[in-house]
Amino acid sequence: MLQEFKDFIAKGNVMDMAVGIIIGAAFTAIVSSLVGDLINPIIGLFLGGIDFSNMYGVLSGDVPEGASLEAAREAGAAVFAYGAFIMAIINFLIIAFVVFMLVRYVNKVKDAAEKEEEAPAEAAPAGPTEIDLLMEIRDALAK
Repeated sequence: MLQEFKDFIAKGNVMDMAVGIIIGAAFTAIVSSLVGDLINPIIGLFLGGIDFSNMYGVLSGDVPEGASLEAAREAGAAVFAYGAFIMAIINFLIIAFVVFMLVRYVNKVKDAAEKEEEAPAEAAPAGPTEIDLLMEIRDALAK
């Protein structure tokens, strides 16, 4: 059973998957920073400085007027954090678009590599076939 497990782990698909997961985790950090640090401030700028992450409604409890979502949660109030949900949707759409563009680029590179492999090399001019040679010999003997 241990040998079967070693064979399973040593297969290329499992190793490829492990590398993909590790790269994906690192890529997630990069895209999250892109969204949180670059794109969300630009969106907020175009929307008049609106910060979706602090938009919420108080369901129960006392929260000072204009308190942040974090302050409302620390006060123990039950909040309906719709702004965080909006930000999650925006983040998802941006991440999905970035992944789409990455996969699209990788597929183009793969297709170009496959077309390069499929392109037939220039064939050398074919010599006479065996039948052609035999016919020439026959004709030469007949003369």
